[in-house]
Amino acid sequence: MAEMGIITIEKKSLLTRVLNRFRGISRLSPTATAGVVIILFFGVMAIFSTAFMPHDPVSSYTDRILKPPSADHWFGTDGNGMDVFSRVIYGAKFGFGIAIPAVILSVVIGVPIGLIAGFRGGMLDEVLMRFFDGLRVFPSIILALAVVAATGQSLINVVLVLGFLDSPVFARVVRSEVLALRNSIFVESAIAAGNPTWRILFIHLLPNSIQGAMAQTAVRAAWAVRISATLAFLGVGIQAPTPEWGAMIRQGAEFMITGQWWVAIFPGVALIFLVFGLNLFGDGIQDILDPRRRVEK
Repeated sequence: MAEMGIITIEKKSLLTRVLNRFRGISRLSPTATAGVVIILFFGVMAIFSTAFMPHDPVSSYTDRILKPPSADHWFGTDGNGMDVFSRVIYGAKFGFGIAIPAVILSVVIGVPIGLIAGFRGGMLDEVLMRFFDGLRVFPSIILALAVVAATGQSLINVVLVLGFLDSPVFARVVRSEVLALRNSIFVESAIAAGNPTWRILFIHLLPNSIQGAMAQTAVRAAWAVRISATLAFLGVGIQAPTPEWGAMIRQGAEFMITGQWWVAIFPGVALIFLVFGLNLFGDGIQDILDPRRRVEK
């Protein structure tokens, strides 16, 4: 009697599928993999900060002011007697809390404008792009300083300013893609079929032109983290005692000359690594999306 083979279907768990996808990305771009690891590290720190903090980040220990790193305070204490380690961990919330909404806002503003400008062309394209060129030519940090100082030092204002200032990047990228696609056969067919403009833009052109903009999101998130920390360091933006890395570096800079290096160094290192991880991820994503970059490397 012939043996009948039994076919079994293995159902892969969600974790297995995620790991397989991660291995695929790591083979395509080790740079993106390194960036993902760093970003996940800070992401876990931000989400589960209460589980990692040994002390309240805004509680002041008046008898432990400017204490060096020890078993009780791994990163020492600052000029107010607050635990630097707990503040660095909690500060990751503000890193992601500023970068992610700012990039989303930039995409929401820049992508539709890039679509419209590239598709319509003519005077509308010239006006929109010259306005955005003006924003890019003017130093971002100076403009951000002026706007935040005028509107108020709050997290929402910082996000709004950064999102608006960075929108020209996404508008430019999408516009260049649309200029190359607007005379394509599928666009001409959509026009001939009587599709309204909004449908041509968002159904036909957007999926084919968004790739370059998505590759920019991680790099622009790194820019947002860096500029927001700079604003806090200069005294405009999120202020102490809120545990924001830029404000912590500013406070710690006052104690560097007297030897209390830990107050500024540890938040500075955290800031550097987050920006580094975002830039690595962004560069790796560009490698994956553009095979020519992988060949050149």
